[in-house]
Amino acid sequence: MSRMAAWVLAGLAAATAAGAQEAPWVGEARSVAASVPPKLLEVLQAEIARSGPEGAIAECRERAPQLARAASEQSGWAIRRVSLRNRNPKAVPDAWERAALEDFDRRAAAGEPPGKLEIAVSQLEDGKTVQRYMRALPVIDLCTQCHGAPDKMKSEVVARLQALYPDDKGVGYRPGDIRGAITLKRAAP
Repeated sequence: MSRMAAWVLAGLAAATAAGAQEAPWVGEARSVAASVPPKLLEVLQAEIARSGPEGAIAECRERAPQLARAASEQSGWAIRRVSLRNRNPKAVPDAWERAALEDFDRRAAAGEPPGKLEIAVSQLEDGKTVQRYMRALPVIDLCTQCHGAPDKMKSEVVARLQALYPDDKGVGYRPGDIRGAITLKRAAP
């Protein structure tokens, strides 16, 4: 394990242990993080009903970043989605996010409910204090239409994914798996 990974994991452990003394900003971050996925889910459900999962792929590609951007502008948090098995090349986690996602996977494997997995820390970055929050995004049945096992997806979905995401790593998930996380970051006020 690299020195950076060890440092990040130590920070995650300290943040998890300190969870009982939750800072006021954590509730705000939790609320902001909880507001984005339902909006995207609503958009995707409507598009799947209109044009099937193959049509929803392009809608997700466009709308997910738009929803995150709008929530960022409204809340003052930098918001994005990340995954250890990203579909979108922009969804690659940084070192802290990667360690958090790996921790989420370990915790889920130990029996914690994926939908409850979160972490919040204040940390120094480039000499400035930043607040960071992440919440796991568990896979639901709807997600498997485009993120499930390729041999179980419609051929039109597989073809659309290959056309839009030639380096796609975001498949092979089952309901209950952790697809990734929504991550928030801002300078401490």
